[in-house]
Amino acid sequence: MSTLAHTMMTAARSTDSGLAGPGELDRYPFAEAPVTERVGAPVWESAEPELGRVGRRAAGNRGRGLHGQLVQQLGQMIVSGDLGADRPLVPEEIGQRFEVSRTVVRESLRVLEAKGLVSARPNVGTRVRPVSDWNLLDADIIEWRAFGPQRDNQRRELSELRWTIEPLAARLAAGHGRADIQQRLSDMVEIMGHAMAQGDALTYSRADAEFHSLLIQVAGNRMLEHLFGIVSSALHVSGGPVTGCDRPNDASLGHHGRIADALAAGDGTAAETAMRQLLTVHPEVERVVPAPREH
Repeated sequence: MSTLAHTMMTAARSTDSGLAGPGELDRYPFAEAPVTERVGAPVWESAEPELGRVGRRAAGNRGRGLHGQLVQQLGQMIVSGDLGADRPLVPEEIGQRFEVSRTVVRESLRVLEAKGLVSARPNVGTRVRPVSDWNLLDADIIEWRAFGPQRDNQRRELSELRWTIEPLAARLAAGHGRADIQQRLSDMVEIMGHAMAQGDALTYSRADAEFHSLLIQVAGNRMLEHLFGIVSSALHVSGGPVTGCDRPNDASLGHHGRIADALAAGDGTAAETAMRQLLTVHPEVERVVPAPREH
């Protein structure tokens, strides 16, 4: 095994140290009137129990502290429909419900506003925006949709977008070969092979993600490179229709190897074909390739 493969596999096995609890935070001065007396206030008590405090680790949390955890939880609740446009998001109530400071709530709502999920207006307050206003290419929103009620649609849409982006990137990358990138791609295939042999799914997925990232970067198209977040999110979203990247096996590894070989040879057609074969849904799944949908 190469030094790179050994290093990457060792790093992938390291465990996450976890996140600290809320600690000693400044709290909101709670209003004397109960929350339920507010007209149109969110019924926080109806939320999932695990969304009760931001000190708890949320699914998919990226280790960004209290601020990141609150963004994660509120975002999940908005995308799942638990927080609808008909109910205002009152900062004081959010702070009380999730036991965080005024600063944490304010910064979290700003992040959600930047993603198009909420809007804050004078005399109106902060409210959830319609889906048409959401930044659906945002990596967080992709993840929240993929693990919420819209999971099937999100995974289908991701699969279709990958079919649009990655075969083109593979063809373009064949004309922009660089020795260092070619070696790195080969290294990732080697790492994936060792990881698959050892049943190390985490290392395999990380090497897979880097392989696809490198390929899009070397395509020489900045707009395609900007869209890598879509591919990265798709690689980290499991379930639903699966592609060769979702189920490590000899065929998947072989397709990755053929892509790397075609890029090294400067054969754009072969690289594009191998990528399409890699992205083809497995035979046991009903649809083999993304197809037009009936309306």
